Amino acid sequence: MKIKTYSWQAYNELMIDILNHASPPPPYDQAAYMDYLGLNHARQKRWFKTAQIKKDLIQKIKQINESQTWILITEPWCGDAAHSNPFIVLLAGLNPLIDLRIVLRDESPELIENYLTNGGKSIPILIIRDAANNDLAVWGPRPAPCQKIFLELKQSNASFEEQKVALQNWYNKDKGETLQREIHGLISKIVTTQK
Repeated sequence: MKIKTYSWQAYNELMIDILNHASPPPPYDQAAYMDYLGLNHARQKRWFKTAQIKKDLIQKIKQINESQTWILITEPWCGDAAHSNPFIVLLAGLNPLIDLRIVLRDESPELIENYLTNGGKSIPILIIRDAANNDLAVWGPRPAPCQKIFLELKQSNASFEEQKVALQNWYNKDKGETLQREIHGLISKIVTTQK
């Protein structure tokens, strides 16, 4: 199964190209999707400027001593991705043994089928693989407390707008700290087994 992948730079350029396109491709030919894309691009830029990566996590990622591929399944329109992707990109950049590859969920539907969340194709999903292409860890689509809020809102039939605002507020308050703790836990297990 040949999956199309992007570098982070190529993914970011794709977002800019769509934003500047006179007649953007579906689903961006719908105003709502273009709005999401614009917001998400701005949020990503902000996180790259303001993200503070924890020292203990930096040390842990630098302890990785075997090649890994980090596959990030995402989409430019995804609000959760705009808050999580920049942290994942920054973390992957800390160790030259990590090769980060971006996969668009809707371009490679066969991949997400193996990483469903409660039966749904929620993103972003980070898959950490070893050099032999074995999965070492999977993270996503949201930090656990944020996912809990999302499920509670869904269960109470909250509107999409209410869900969006609640999750946005959570991400702004958390500032990537929970994601970093969760990734730290995953990397700690991997580093322990590679010794």
